[in-house]
Amino acid sequence: MGTARSKVLVSLLFSLFLLLSVSKIQAQRTKTEFTFRGFKGNESEIRIAGGAATIKPDGLLRLTNRGSNITGTAFYHKPVRLLDSNSTISPIRSFRTSFVFVIIPSSSSNGGFGFTFTLSPTPNRPNAGSAQYLGVLNKENDGDPRNHVLAVEFDTVQGARDDTDRIGNDIGLNFNSRTSDMQEPVVYYLNDDPNKREDFQLESGNPIQAHLNYDGPTQTLNVTVYPARLGFKPTKPLISQKVPKLLNIVQEEMYVGFTAATGRDQSSAHYVMGWSFSSGGENPIAGTLELSELPPPPPNTPKKRGFNSQVIVLIVASSAVMLIMLVLLFFFVMYKKRLQQEETLEDWEIDHPRRFRYRDLYVATDGFKETGIIGTGGFGTVFKGKLQNSSQIAVKKIIPNSMQGVREFVAEIESLGKLRHKNLVNLHGWCKHKNDLLLIYDYIPNGSLDSLLYSVPRRSGAVLSWNARFQIAKGIASGLLYLHEEWEQIVVHRDVKPSNVLIDDDMNPRLGDFGLARLYERGSQSQTTALVGTIGYMAPELARNGKPSSASDVFAFGVLLLEIVSGRKPTDSGSFFLVDWVMELYANGEILSAIDPRLGSGYDEGEARIALAVGLLCCHQNPASRPSMRVLLRYLNGDDEVAEIEDDWGYSKSSRSDFGSKFVGNVTSSSIASSFVTRISSTSVISGG
Repeated sequence: MGTARSKVLVSLLFSLFLLLSVSKIQAQRTKTEFTFRGFKGNESEIRIAGGAATIKPDGLLRLTNRGSNITGTAFYHKPVRLLDSNSTISPIRSFRTSFVFVIIPSSSSNGGFGFTFTLSPTPNRPNAGSAQYLGVLNKENDGDPRNHVLAVEFDTVQGARDDTDRIGNDIGLNFNSRTSDMQEPVVYYLNDDPNKREDFQLESGNPIQAHLNYDGPTQTLNVTVYPARLGFKPTKPLISQKVPKLLNIVQEEMYVGFTAATGRDQSSAHYVMGWSFSSGGENPIAGTLELSELPPPPPNTPKKRGFNSQVIVLIVASSAVMLIMLVLLFFFVMYKKRLQQEETLEDWEIDHPRRFRYRDLYVATDGFKETGIIGTGGFGTVFKGKLQNSSQIAVKKIIPNSMQGVREFVAEIESLGKLRHKNLVNLHGWCKHKNDLLLIYDYIPNGSLDSLLYSVPRRSGAVLSWNARFQIAKGIASGLLYLHEEWEQIVVHRDVKPSNVLIDDDMNPRLGDFGLARLYERGSQSQTTALVGTIGYMAPELARNGKPSSASDVFAFGVLLLEIVSGRKPTDSGSFFLVDWVMELYANGEILSAIDPRLGSGYDEGEARIALAVGLLCCHQNPASRPSMRVLLRYLNGDDEVAEIEDDWGYSKSSRSDFGSKFVGNVTSSSIASSFVTRISSTSVISGG
């Protein structure tokens, strides 16, 4: 029996101990106490936000400097539990806080706006406004009950500039709004005579101490503010006010801290020298803050000021007027200079208005640097460029002070400017600037056929394939057909050769360089007597009459076709002539020996016979016996059988006896293979008038 009673007694004692322990733990969890006599070494316990807010090396907590329109906040890093929903006496726990602060104005007449001690649901105030919003609220959420903010405002604004009834140098109680529920001018009451009071300035640069005590059971908030030099706390508070609204403010967890702000013309530096806080329990007591134990206050030096606002406005206005006048003068001078440099449009320019600005081309080619040169010719240099819209272009710069260069410039615009065909180079426009004559084309990345036949294999060993060669030949023929028969006028190119054929990304040929081209109305005949072209590609009749024709273009194409197949230049400095050599091979029954040996067996024999036969037919000494571009393109496409080469191919009987029997062309095209070859420059010649 005794043993049973002992067990019951022990069980009751253990339960009581456990209950006391839990109560003690809960009390510790709901109680918050801290004292900062300076903030050096306590950086991790303060959450700072705002560009000017910082803990100084001497231990002062700065909220703002004296910059314009800035905010600064500093909150204790842990939340404070002020709500006690189980209490029958008061749902909000009592708390006390004390702090010493210093406010240094920009000048004796222009400080503001002040700072606050704040209860907030967050440890910062994101999107809070400056000036009258004091880093707590903003225009959008001012007055919103969802803010859950109590701000004890230490207002230093002199006058009612923020459309409220602020009186300046006062203490206000703000609930979710920048407008105070109550305000009191800053004074303290003397202890020997509680009815006598002394006023003082918050914005004095001297340390000021504040005490805020909230009593939960009576729902009363007491605020006492006084100069810290007094050394004692006045017994009568400045504000003693019941604040039932706090019941709608406080949430389960709240953060305590400070906010401050400056305005555009009203700014002050706000510092906190020390801070203590205590909450929970029946009578929380905040730690004492002796001025001698705190960091020294910041020096009260006036901010260096320049001219007053009226003088600044006058200087700015005068400077703006002068700047506008200088800008107008600059544009007038530039416009006048441009008018002086502007050239009168010639007759041929009026019909071809696609004119580029020289400065745009100068920028696109990086100043026409030598590193941007991608080709040179008898009449100029070609530069690679890139326009502002990222389009890549080739800019041909005609050699200045050359009458022939000017003729070529005009010819290219007159001819190529209106031509549009997939096998012709597209002319974007032109530019005439002083002595500079420029033509703007598509940039063709693979370069010229000349380089693919000669330069590329010399560098890399890669040989242009038979299939690519045959398709290039047909593409050039298609472009010449367009020039001779399909456009509104007859265009005689007069300089068909590999260096004037560019190869695009898809290995399609693009015939360009129309500097020697001539346009004729259909049914008319050429009246020019100038001997132009490139040695080796010039038709024999040009030496007699100097009159270019479609047939002379066909002759040049024939030489080019034989060059594509054989990989050999049309002539050299000795006695070699490509056309004669191929004809001799044909006469000896060895026509396929003319095929580029670097192709090996990688070519189509049928296509090769067609190409060589067509090349010889094009090189007939009699212009009337040469096929038109339409006919020879049908030969190359395999649509028609290649005509026979007649005995009177153009040689005298004595010469012809060296070759043998005639060449019969009943051949067809078939497959293709792969390879590349080497480059030798040929020279363009111009003579006559």
